[in-house]
Formats: sequence, structure tokens, C-alpha cells
Amino acid sequence: MFTGIIETIGIVSNIEKDLENIHFTIKSAITNELKIDQSVAHNGVCLTVVEISGDEYVVTAIKETIDKTNIGDLQVGDEINLERAMKLGDRLDGHIVQGHVDETGVCVGIKDEEGSTFFTFEYHSNNNNVTIEKGSITVNGVSLTVVNSKENKFSVAIIPYTLEHTVFKNFKVGTKVNLEFDVIGKYVARLTNFK
Repeated sequence: MFTGIIETIGIVSNIEKDLENIHFTIKSAITNELKIDQSVAHNGVCLTVVEISGDEYVVTAIKETIDKTNIGDLQVGDEINLERAMKLGDRLDGHIVQGHVDETGVCVGIKDEEGSTFFTFEYHSNNNNVTIEKGSITVNGVSLTVVNSKENKFSVAIIPYTLEHTVFKNFKVGTKVNLEFDVIGKYVARLTNFK
């Protein structure tokens, strides 16, 4: 379980394909605090630490994860949002994030406003995923509030701190992102469409 509050940005330092799996080596400032078998969200994708060496650690993505997320698009040198699992009893500063990406979306608009930047994303859902105005959404692991909710499209307003301290600073129109929709909203949508 995560909160969507990014702790740090890591750098992909190595990528190794192994049959249908991909092993990613990540260099990060939090590596010395990690343990083998610990869950870490990588652009919102929950992956397990399988190896640690110095300031680098290794995680493995299986085919299911590669098929449903943008993790397979990563290249050596790419920056990646990192968040360790929350501790029971800590403040929940973002919202409840499982680290289970529902689907990918694409950035279709970036607009600078005075003091914030609006990013618009489009997704093509066959899974009844929806956003609601002022509801929660996770984009590449970042907990955000939805503005301008439309069918298969929504926007978020990013404050300068979030822009500077996440990979949002690297987004362009056409950037593919991981989307995790609000867990409560998913259950409500499922129940209302249950037959």
C-alpha cells in the first residue's frame, strides 16, 4: 500500500531481459534503506526488491506488468518516481494507492498557468475506469486531484514543488503514463455495472 507521495527520483542504470521478464537496476538515494523482498512503487508500479548492491537495487517486472504499464518503455538513464510502501500508523498524505496500475494513458496537453501547470491525459478504457471532479487519480505513482473530468480524459494541476521533484518535469505531449484509478471508485463502478 502506498500514498502517492513521491519520496525521490531514481535513475535506471541497467536493463536485462530474461525470457519474458525484465530486470531493472535502479540507482537511488534510498537504496541504503531498502531490504530484499521490500515493495517499492516505480512510476506507480509495485515491484519487489530482489538484489541490492551499493547505491543500486534490482527489481523484476513480469510480462503481465510489462503489458499493462509503461515500465517496458524505460531506457537506461531514464528518471523514475520512487515511493516505499507506507508504514502502518503514518499520516496518509496522498490517497490509498495499491501500486497496481489499471492502464496507461497519454499526455495530450500541457498548459502553464500562473503558479501551476495543467496536464491533460487521455485513456482508452475497456475496464469501466472513470474519474470524477475533485476525485483522486495516480499518474506515474503521483497522488493527484482530478480537474476537468471528462469521458476517457481528465486534467490535473501540478504545483511547482511536484513538478520539480517528480518525473512530471520530463513530460511532453505524447508521453505514455501509468494510471491507477481511485480504489473506492473502482469498487463502486464495478458494483453499479455488476450483472
